[in-house]
Amino acid sequence: MLERDRRPAHTPRVTSSAEFTDPRLVAAYDTLNVYEPGSQPDFYLELAQEVRASTVIDVGSGTGLVSTQLARAGVDVIGLEPSESMLALARHRPGGERVRWILGDVSELASHRADMAFMAGHVAQFFIADADWHDALTAIHGALRPGGTFAFESRNPQVQAWKSWTRSRTRRTVLDPVLGPIETWVAEANASGGVVETVARYRFADSGDVLTARTSLRFRSLTELEESLSARGFAVTDVYGAWDRRPWSDRDEEIIVVARRLPDQ
Repeated sequence: MLERDRRPAHTPRVTSSAEFTDPRLVAAYDTLNVYEPGSQPDFYLELAQEVRASTVIDVGSGTGLVSTQLARAGVDVIGLEPSESMLALARHRPGGERVRWILGDVSELASHRADMAFMAGHVAQFFIADADWHDALTAIHGALRPGGTFAFESRNPQVQAWKSWTRSRTRRTVLDPVLGPIETWVAEANASGGVVETVARYRFADSGDVLTARTSLRFRSLTELEESLSARGFAVTDVYGAWDRRPWSDRDEEIIVVARRLPDQ
């Protein structure tokens, strides 16, 4: 168990959205959010193999797509997810029986030890307040063995991707195998103080129902990320601009960070 003073001062808060709680949006999540070949799942699996991690924590594991890919490759995976609906879906995914699923936030990591932890799907951006982000880093630091690897991705605020999140540019229709055609678009995207608040619509063609998901995302610069990691006992080892591991530039949409957990002082 971790010493009491290693626990976060409070439970880190993560913004919630109908995408993670509404049964229909949860069921259609993988259809609406498709990973491109060679992107996040492959990157985190290859990294786990590269650092020879025997136990890996997937922080904010969602529907379990990345967790189960690692587990099927022989990695011992702990999937941590605060949404009960998402976790229920993950448990029934092929390979889900190989993952140790935990319902809860990062405060649940106090009794676990791992060689690597990661956040896929821009989970890092759901920690809006700096205090919550720092508490999450503290909890992950405590769950990693000295020298352990922590990796995540966050959108680059310099690119200002939210300016393209308009109805005309984001409108698309996807075909879910169970729920049928779903038309989706971003109706609003408002930026203020490093936080972007979005309003997304989902129209289910078969029923005519329209659902709304309101989400807040924090955009931190590379400097902010590096400073926050350093303050919580991590040293950044690599920063990439894409999943093919090309060196990062300020023109890249993604900031992909790999850090190492430093020994306790």
